[in-house]
Amino acid sequence: MTTIELGRRGQSPMGYSLRDRRVSVEDSTSIELEETAGEQGVQLNESSLPPVDTGKDAWMFLAAAFVIETLVWGFPFAFGIFQSYYSTHAPFAGSSNVAIIGTCAMGIMYLSAPLVFGVIQRWQWTKRPAIALGLVIMCLALGLSSLAQNTTHLIVTQGVFYAIGGGLTYSPVIVYVDEWFVKRKGLAYGIMWAGTGLGGVLIPILLQSLLDKYGFRTALRVWTIVLFLCTIPLIYALKPRIPLSHSSSSHAKPFNLSFLTNRTFLLLQAGNIFEGVGFFIPSIYLPTIATQLGASSSISALTVIMFNVASVFGCVAMGLVIDRWHVTTCILVSTLGSTLSIFLLWGLSSSLAPLFVFCVFYGLFAGSFTSTYPGVMKAVQDSTGRSDGIMVFAMLAAGRGVGNVVSGPVSEAMVRMGEWDAGGVYGTEWGGLVVFTGVSALLGGVGFVGRRVGWV
Repeated sequence: MTTIELGRRGQSPMGYSLRDRRVSVEDSTSIELEETAGEQGVQLNESSLPPVDTGKDAWMFLAAAFVIETLVWGFPFAFGIFQSYYSTHAPFAGSSNVAIIGTCAMGIMYLSAPLVFGVIQRWQWTKRPAIALGLVIMCLALGLSSLAQNTTHLIVTQGVFYAIGGGLTYSPVIVYVDEWFVKRKGLAYGIMWAGTGLGGVLIPILLQSLLDKYGFRTALRVWTIVLFLCTIPLIYALKPRIPLSHSSSSHAKPFNLSFLTNRTFLLLQAGNIFEGVGFFIPSIYLPTIATQLGASSSISALTVIMFNVASVFGCVAMGLVIDRWHVTTCILVSTLGSTLSIFLLWGLSSSLAPLFVFCVFYGLFAGSFTSTYPGVMKAVQDSTGRSDGIMVFAMLAAGRGVGNVVSGPVSEAMVRMGEWDAGGVYGTEWGGLVVFTGVSALLGGVGFVGRRVGWV
């Protein structure tokens, strides 16, 4: 019989503070349930709960989380398809604000993470309702955007409101991963985040076909129906492992933000922001560069597709090793692979072949960077002794959002610098982009340097 020890203090795998009791599991995994102070004599039979890290329920949850990742994040990552269409078709052609739509959708989803996670952590009973509410908001946003008459309508619907709905749907799923996976947490996150890469492959193909045949209004309405029908059945599997009655989720739960001044967090967050500033640039400009090298429109689109396919495998691979290696070692692998591929493959490309090779290597290494987040959470917990890991993740997501927002104006400034006196892509107007992205990727490895000097 699994025992419950009262009156002890400890830490959960994601850093929750244990104030009242700990459930000891036979496989040495501990699941911590926070109860109101003073509650005594409550017993929970662990054998009545689904097992962690394995079993039908855990893998059903992860499969559903993977699909949610694909659908929710895949759409904003495919916005380049809409941006090209809006810029050349009435009633939006000629508008200078088209790019703001995609920036709002992705940037708000990232930057709002601390607020959304903070709310669902404090009032935990809101998690499952938030998933359903977010789905409704996303579908309404896309449906209303199909009625848009100007870019302002698109910014509000396809940008702001889609991001709000996506954040509400996605955030509780991240929290539930912590309950379902402990020893294989990194692998679980890696598999889940691989969905973004898959969405970046499949969704643009579908949307491009719909836009070419029927226009943006029908395309958005069809995608709204697809999103709703594919997501509704997933709500059954997107559930907590620990019942509300045993986790005291009906009570407001305070969260700890003291880690914000912790040296380990600040250093790893700095690397996360540095990497994020340059990460989004290649996927924006690669199709254009491929076209200048002689590719047709369909062949140039392969650059983004190859990057996204490679990132699927990169996320899963990084998820496997983050459970075994120190987080700074994993960051080093991602940093070196990304930086070398940028400077040696992208920068020196004078034909399509090396450019395609770059897309694969950049997807494998740069695309896997976010899969180091579970390791960052653990490192911050080890450093502080009491951090709320979910809020660490929320701040990392916000840092990623900063990079996403900053990359737009910075990349435009780099392009305006003009051509360089060099060979390959270095000798084109994109040379400044290559150097900036490479330096950004290199600075993403600052956490490894911090560990070598004893700061992490």
